[in-house]
Amino acid sequence: MQNVDITKVNETVAFIQSIVSEKPKVGIILGSGLGSLVNELEVSHSLHYEDIPNFPVSTVKGHGGKLLFGKLNQQEVILLSGRFHYYEGYSMQEVTFPVRVMQQLGATLLMVSNAAGGMNRDFKVGDLMIINDHINLFPEHPLRGRNDEKIGPRFPDMTEPYALDLIAKAKAIAQQKNILVHEGVYIGLQGPTFETKAEYKWLHIIGGDAVGMSTVPEVIVAKHMGMQVFGMSVITDLGIRDEMNTITHEEVLEAANIAAPKMALLFKELVGQY
Repeated sequence: MQNVDITKVNETVAFIQSIVSEKPKVGIILGSGLGSLVNELEVSHSLHYEDIPNFPVSTVKGHGGKLLFGKLNQQEVILLSGRFHYYEGYSMQEVTFPVRVMQQLGATLLMVSNAAGGMNRDFKVGDLMIINDHINLFPEHPLRGRNDEKIGPRFPDMTEPYALDLIAKAKAIAQQKNILVHEGVYIGLQGPTFETKAEYKWLHIIGGDAVGMSTVPEVIVAKHMGMQVFGMSVITDLGIRDEMNTITHEEVLEAANIAAPKMALLFKELVGQY
């Protein structure tokens, strides 16, 4: 168990600010195979994770390894191209470290995306789901340990983890652009195994529409620091059918890549309205 090391956060922020003068308003985290949003970004600075003090390094195929700064639809943003996962062996504090850095650099909105398994019978592979709530089933909590009241409260409120006004805006944009979007509850698990048939069934029974191995810790930390959050899943496989096919990471990436341009368009338009 580790506590938040605000000294390390401050060191990282100072290093980045010595290179980047722009103050980002929005922080974005891209999930597996969802890197097409990078093509929409007018990049002003690109920093490799290994060159940033105290930063973890992504080890998963389909995740980039750069912190990007620039303009997206006229807004200054900071974009994490490749995230960090608990299953990689990182602590929860390491997994969520970039979110704290983003907030200290000026971001007041966190936008997160992920590839997820669908458990709603209305979903098809390649569909988009706006996350309106989540269920945290990770075995470790990112806020466990001593709390620093200067960063956030001991007991953060989670009645609205995903901003309802941003969800409404995203749905309006999707309708305008003729993009099908669903809305539902995301369940976060440790991984790295994909779920069994029985697990998928149980997760659906307890209220999940999609399941993945990320996002929830990042959202908790963002809320702890008073940020607004918008989240979206790309449904890359289905676990609620009578016959489940074998799931591979390559197939997940392929499905995510096909759906990514639609998600990128929604993110871009939503950023422009923030």
